[in-house]
Parts: sequence; structure tokens; C-alpha cells
Amino acid sequence: MKPAVDRIAAPGRGVTALYNVPAPAKINWFLHILGRRADGYHELQTVFQFIDWCDWLDFERNDTGAITREGGDGLPGDDLTVRAAQLLQRHAGCHFGVQIHLRKSIPMQAGLGGGSSDAASTLLALNRLWGLGLARSALQRLALQLGADVPVFIFGRNAFAQGVGEELTAVDLPTWPMLVAWPGQGVSTAAIFTSSVLTRDTPAVTISGFSAFVRLARAAKAEAGKVSKAEAEMSKAAKATKATKAGTPALRQVQSLVPGLDFGRNDLQAAAQVALPRMAQAGAWLLGQTGSGLVAMSGSGSALFSPCRPGLQEGLPPAPEGWRIRQCRALSRHPLAGWAAED
Repeated sequence: MKPAVDRIAAPGRGVTALYNVPAPAKINWFLHILGRRADGYHELQTVFQFIDWCDWLDFERNDTGAITREGGDGLPGDDLTVRAAQLLQRHAGCHFGVQIHLRKSIPMQAGLGGGSSDAASTLLALNRLWGLGLARSALQRLALQLGADVPVFIFGRNAFAQGVGEELTAVDLPTWPMLVAWPGQGVSTAAIFTSSVLTRDTPAVTISGFSAFVRLARAAKAEAGKVSKAEAEMSKAAKATKATKAGTPALRQVQSLVPGLDFGRNDLQAAAQVALPRMAQAGAWLLGQTGSGLVAMSGSGSALFSPCRPGLQEGLPPAPEGWRIRQCRALSRHPLAGWAAED
């Protein structure tokens, strides 16, 4: 992942530009809808993890106060990056402006949080570029005004989330490889949350319950490791052939990469697949490539992910026209986690 680069124009003026600022995507290990609140929002529980599929942003400070954006074809002029910059400027009473250059890579309406991540990286970068010195908690409060998924990208840690997604508790999750498939079309979050097939009564779980499940899964992984030690004497080719026929050694190996991933479910997936039937085809295609036995939808869709062995993408057959397939790696923390001070 490319590091962000500062540019200092002259002594005493501080940082005047930031280049190659990453805005990583996220996935949801599970997403439970507990009910609908009186204000129309939904109570949910989920676990967020960042992945190394990123949008990239450049920021050039100006003294005029103007906020402009280029790049990001197809986005409205007041997209989340512009709105984030305007919100921060008003909040801080800042006289500086900024020229934003956005290089989109994460598909829109994919459930990967691309727009939310762009907004969060904008808040983090401009807090630094404009010399505001706001603490992480203050930036998170501003982030919530932009969307329920934005605060976790400011939080900087993989997190167990509750409320509308803003009540965050850090969790340590393993880094692991996955194959992500986006079937060439997005789905509207609003349409998913108003779908007649959406269930809104999943019982609440606890973070301690999730953590206990992950601990048990890790213990099972360790036990499986004892079994696979004997299997390691087989050649890689023989193991691959055997896994294709019987789905055993390689399947256990891939599943053991992510102990606890099979906790819960994504309650939005049924509604998303009704809205976009090709998602079922994408899920079947993923399972056929990874052999992991696990596939899940991220957020409100339409991207799906499946754990896989490293380097899998090099030997993949062509995907259907219009799809985007990417091998990614889950991250242990946000790449800009150190850009905001704690209270």
C-alpha cells in the first residue's frame, strides 16, 4: 500500500499538500438487523474489517477557502468528500480551502464502504492539512453526520459495532486473503432497507459472545493444524487434486485462515439478491474458485467475498463480462489509524 506523501511549500507554512492518501474498503463479518427505531433508522450489530482495496486521494491546500473536487467520474459535485470538507471547514471556522483529486477504484453501491471511506480519509487528511488538531472523538462525531458507516474509518480499528453502526468497540481480527467479486451492478441501500423480505428481529448478540466464538474457532484451528501437519507431506499438486475431489485438506486450510468468520449472517443478503438476482451467480462462482465453503455479502451489497489461498487470482478463469474480481487481504488496522490524536 503506497504511503501518503506530504508537501511543504515554504518554512512556516506547514504542510500544503497531501498525495496518495488511501481510503480502504471494508467488509462485514456479519450484519444483524435487530429492529427499526422510532426515527426510521435500524438498530444493527456487525463486525467491520478493513481490506486493502483502496480509493486514493490527493489534497492541495489553498488560501481562498474554495473547496473543489476533480476525478470520481459519475459522482455528484457535492459528493461525500466535498461534504466532509465543507462540514469540517464550518465546524472549525477554517479559512483554508482545498482542491481534492479522487481516484476511484472501489465500486459504488457495492457494500464495501467506498464513499464513507473517502469521506473519512478527507476528514483525517484535512484535519492535518489545515492544522486543526481535532481529536479522534471529535472527528467521529462529525463523521456520523455524513453517514452511519463513516465513523468506523475514523476509529481506525476493526470493530464490533452497534446502534446504527456508530457504537464501536475495537476487536483484534486476523489478516487473511480473500477473493472479492462485484457483479457489475450495485444495489441501493435505501431499497434494501425498505424491502418487504428484510427481517428486522434478529436477537442481539454480545461482543463477549462473538469473542468467545472466535476463541473457540481459533482453538479448532490449532487442532486442525495438528491434522494438517501429517497431510503436509503430500505434494502441493496432490493436495490440490484431493481437495478438488473430496474438499478436505485444502478446505480446512482455507477455513482455518479466518476463525470465527462463520459467526452469524448478513440479514440484508436475501433482500439484495431479490433486487439483483445475478448476485447468486456471483456467489456460486466465488465458491467454485476458492473452495472455502464460505461466501458472504458485505454491507448492503452487491459485492461478495470468500476466503481463499494467497495468489489464487493468478490462475482464475475469466469472470463474466462486466464483473470486477479482486484478490484482497484483510488488514489489522486502518492505514491512517495514526492520523488522529486521542482525547
